[in-house]
Amino acid sequence: MVMRAIAKEAGYTAGAIYAYFPAKEALYAALLGESLDRLTAVIHAASGGRDGAGARFTAAGLAFYDFYDANPRDLDLGFYLFRGGIKPRGLTAELDAVLNTKLVARLGTLTDAALELGVDENTARAMTAEVFAHATGLLLLAHTRRLDLFGVDARHLLTRHLAALGGRGRSDGNADAVLAGASNPASTGTRP
Repeated sequence: MVMRAIAKEAGYTAGAIYAYFPAKEALYAALLGESLDRLTAVIHAASGGRDGAGARFTAAGLAFYDFYDANPRDLDLGFYLFRGGIKPRGLTAELDAVLNTKLVARLGTLTDAALELGVDENTARAMTAEVFAHATGLLLLAHTRRLDLFGVDARHLLTRHLAALGGRGRSDGNADAVLAGASNPASTGTRP
C-alpha cells in the first residue's frame, strides 16, 4: 500500500501523513511499536505480583500467547505477514534494529524469571527463545485450525511446555547448542 492510499483511508491528505511519517516503513514501525507496548502491559499485568520465578515465567509466557491469540492482526504485523506471507522481511536496518531490541526487551520478563530459576544467562535466553518459538507456532496452528486435527488445545500445550521449561533449573545442557545457531544468520530470523 502506498502512503497516498493510507492517507486517503485515514481521511488525510498525503502531505499531512508525510509530516508525521516520512515513509510507509516509519508508519508500519510506529504501529508495530504500539503493538509491542500493549504486549508489555499485558505481560507485566499477568506476571507482576506472582510469587516465585516459576509462576512469573509461566504467567509471562501465557500472557504473550493470550495477547496474540486475542489480537491475531498484531501477530501478522510483527511477522510482516501483510507483505506477502512468511518470508524474511523487514523495514529498514535502523527500524529493524529498534523494533528487534524492543521485542527482546518485552520478552525480558521471561528471561528475568528464568534467571531467577537459577539458570545461567545463555540458558535463560534459550528458554525465552523456546517460549517465543513455541507460542508463535501454536498461535499459527490454532488460528489455522490445524491443531483441530489432533483434538488438542494450544494454550494447554503451551502451559505444559512452560511447566517443563520452568522445571529445568541448571540441569539443562542444551542452551549452548540452541544458542550456537544464533551466530549463523542463515539459521535465525533477524526480524521482530
